[in-house]
Amino acid sequence: MNPQAPVHAADDHWLTVMRHRFRAWRGARPFWAGLFTLLGGVPIIYFPFADIRLANVSLAMATTSGSVSLILGVLLITLGLGLWFQQGIRVFAGVAAILLALVSIPKSNLGGFFIGFLTSMIGGCLALAWAPGAPAEEEEPERPEAQKGDPFHGFPGPRDTETAYATETTAHADGGRNSAG
Repeated sequence: MNPQAPVHAADDHWLTVMRHRFRAWRGARPFWAGLFTLLGGVPIIYFPFADIRLANVSLAMATTSGSVSLILGVLLITLGLGLWFQQGIRVFAGVAAILLALVSIPKSNLGGFFIGFLTSMIGGCLALAWAPGAPAEEEEPERPEAQKGDPFHGFPGPRDTETAYATETTAHADGGRNSAG
C-alpha cells in the first residue's frame, strides 16, 4: 500500500469507517471518565438487591437503604452519560461523582464492596482532569521583510525620549527614568 496514495472513505470497509468515527467521537469528550462513572453506578445498584446462592445457602444482601443505593447508582449512571454527551458539565459531574462515591460507602454496602466506589472515584477524578484539546495550529505565517531585522523581536523598543543604551548614571537620565540594572 502506497502511503502517498489518496485515501477515500468509500474504499474502506464499513467497520473501519465506524471505528474511525468512534475514535473521533471518543477523542472529543471525556469518554473514559464517563465510562468509569457509569460502570461505578452498576455495582452500587446491584449488590443491595442481589441474592447470592452458595450451594443450598442463599445470602440476601438487601438492606434498609436499598432505595438510597438505587438513587446513588442511577445518579452515577446519569452523570456518566452526561459526561459523554454534555462535555460542559465535566467539572460538576466530576465533583458530583466523587461526592456520590463517598456517600455510597456508608449507604450502599461499602460502596458496592468498594468496586463501585473505586470506579466512581476514578471516573470523577478523570472528569476533573480532562480538558478539551486545542486545535492544531497551522504554520506560522511569513513575517514581512521589515520585521525580520527587528532586534527587539516584536517587543516595544526605546521611546523617542530615551536612549537605546543608557550611559548616564543619574536618576534623571533618559527623561527621568531610572536605569537600574
